[in-house]
Amino acid sequence: MSSPSTDYTRRLELLLEVCRNLRANLDLDELLAAIIDSASSLTGSESSSILVYDKESQCLRFAAAPFYISEAQRGMPIPLDKSIAGLVYANVQPMALNRAAGDDRIYRAVDRELNRVTRTLLAVPLIFKGKPIGVLETINKLHDAQYTEEDITILETLAAQAAVAFENHRLLEESRLAYQQVIELDRMKSDFIAIASHELRTPLGVILGHATFLQEVAPPEHAQDLEIIVKSSMRLKEIIEEFANVDHFEHGLSRLRRSKVVINQVVQEVVNSLKEMSIERNISLAVEAPKTAVTLEGDTAKIAMALREVVKNALTFSNPGGQVKVKVEHIPGFVKIAIIDNGIGIPVNEQGKIFGRFYQVEKHLTRRHGGMGLGLSIARDMLKIHGGKITVESVEGKGSRFILLLPVKLSDANAIDRVFL
Repeated sequence: MSSPSTDYTRRLELLLEVCRNLRANLDLDELLAAIIDSASSLTGSESSSILVYDKESQCLRFAAAPFYISEAQRGMPIPLDKSIAGLVYANVQPMALNRAAGDDRIYRAVDRELNRVTRTLLAVPLIFKGKPIGVLETINKLHDAQYTEEDITILETLAAQAAVAFENHRLLEESRLAYQQVIELDRMKSDFIAIASHELRTPLGVILGHATFLQEVAPPEHAQDLEIIVKSSMRLKEIIEEFANVDHFEHGLSRLRRSKVVINQVVQEVVNSLKEMSIERNISLAVEAPKTAVTLEGDTAKIAMALREVVKNALTFSNPGGQVKVKVEHIPGFVKIAIIDNGIGIPVNEQGKIFGRFYQVEKHLTRRHGGMGLGLSIARDMLKIHGGKITVESVEGKGSRFILLLPVKLSDANAIDRVFL
């Protein structure tokens, strides 16, 4: 016959094995069922159950119970002020009753519902970060034995496992709900982009068409007003095109039209298209490129789109009298385009976010400089489908240096991360 110390050592070994197995189970219901089974087995009890606090009803309810307890019985509210479980929860202290037959602190409605008699009872709180969240209890020690300090230690260990399981489940559920909300918001944003870009095209086309017609027939005194209308319409047209580009990329409609791209020529055409903007803003816009043609495999229109967005961004966020330079280099296997400005710069904590859609660095900058926050994300997307990438180096108040890196051959796109900018 084994001694009490030997028996307790064996139970502790079994408890350790149980805890190891519990850590491998992520399903909450299965884990709680395993805990109450282990609680009954290791304490030598008829049954065990876990109750958790319900904030709405301000009482305890069964979260895990023996299989023979029906769903209706599981939903039975256990009042805090009329039950041992409630006292344990409220006082955050374990409680053992080894003579429970006449104890009026026991909530006898459960006994009547389950057609049982509680003779002995042991309950311990489920505690997480110092706060109670529920109770683990065992009923009726076998062979009319009494609950001991060793039983309390075992039950507290299992209760700690249950508390962690509840918290992990809560965190997983919050993460799942948050992810679903993000997905829904992203879907709504995509729908808005698609609808806006589609619905605005027709009325804008009418406005622009009538405005250009009126420019030809209107008296000279209205020329300046019509010029403002046309310029504003063209700006709105650019925004709609940005929406459409984002929508096409998100829905996988952006396809590469492969051809030989002469980067020198693309850069010069983009710079020429932005000369008027640079003159209006009194910003020097220059190109530095090899005299020999720098070529690569890709889609000329999409590379031009990416380059235009980055150069336009540099002009937008440069102060009058500033400088913007577009520098082209050919490095083994890749073409590197640097757009360098001495503008307002980007705060360090914002530099990792500027390529996100609709992201604006600062609200006061948005009001001052305008823009939808789509240009750099479009540039990133256009480079991405070429297997290229875009990065930024910036010092607030001194300027920025954007680097566009494109593989010479589309088949070399996977090698992009091996290039150090």
